[in-house]
Amino acid sequence: MWTIPNQITFFRIVLIPVFLIVFYLPVSWHHFGAAFIFWLAAISDALDGYLARRLKQSTAFGAFIDPVADKLMVTAALVIIVQDYHQWWISIPALIMVAREVFISALREFMSSRGKRDEVAVSTMGKYKTAAQMLALIGLIWRPDYDIPLILFNFPQELFMIIAYGLYFIATILTFWSMVTYFRAAWPELTVKKQP
Repeated sequence: MWTIPNQITFFRIVLIPVFLIVFYLPVSWHHFGAAFIFWLAAISDALDGYLARRLKQSTAFGAFIDPVADKLMVTAALVIIVQDYHQWWISIPALIMVAREVFISALREFMSSRGKRDEVAVSTMGKYKTAAQMLALIGLIWRPDYDIPLILFNFPQELFMIIAYGLYFIATILTFWSMVTYFRAAWPELTVKKQP
């Protein structure tokens, strides 16, 4: 249970209340601080999977707790941006993303009960969705109101937000499409008649 990858996953869970506290701190840098913590959580997600494979420390508990940690952090971030933006075009995609996670979790549990969980395992599209979602949420949580200084020039704040919004809507489309793909894969099992 206490392998290095699992410890990193627990660290990510501990970051969730820290993330929420920092976001609501009455300080000027609360958006940046929360975005940094979310970025750290996203990096730790990639790191624990890499180390589990590299160190051959994959465990059943790790396979269970890792997606739980991811879903908790992403849901917390979605709730925050819905509250922060007060816009339907932020709220509806957030609802789609949360609903998708609930739907896919239930679908995977059902397919596991039929011994066919591999048919709804994480796909390449799901990985693209996660990447777009994480990058979009970092941008939307940060929400800078100034140009971002880089090495040789300032990156325009307006362009930064356009990219964040674009990734958010791409993530929404991929979220919906991956849900449809998983549902189609599970459809034969969902329509099997029960034996009397």
